[in-house]
Amino acid sequence: MSRLTLDDLLNQLEQARQIAIEERKPTAMIQATTTMAKLIGLDKPVLKDVYADNKPVVFNITGISPDEAAQAYQDIMR
Repeated sequence: MSRLTLDDLLNQLEQARQIAIEERKPTAMIQATTTMAKLIGLDKPVLKDVYADNKPVVFNITGISPDEAAQAYQDIMR
């Protein structure tokens, strides 16, 4: 007895999906499509590797006086 491969499973699900389309059974069609997506890993979120170098983000914060803050606010609002 041979083992089922991923291609075998996908082909069987595609056949089931086509039958569901022909018989106008959208729930069965969606189930077959969802199962296919799960088998090939499309149901998992894709996370972009924003910080590929794995270095921590560093914030350099310096304090300013209330007068400087007021002036900066005024400059922004103009």
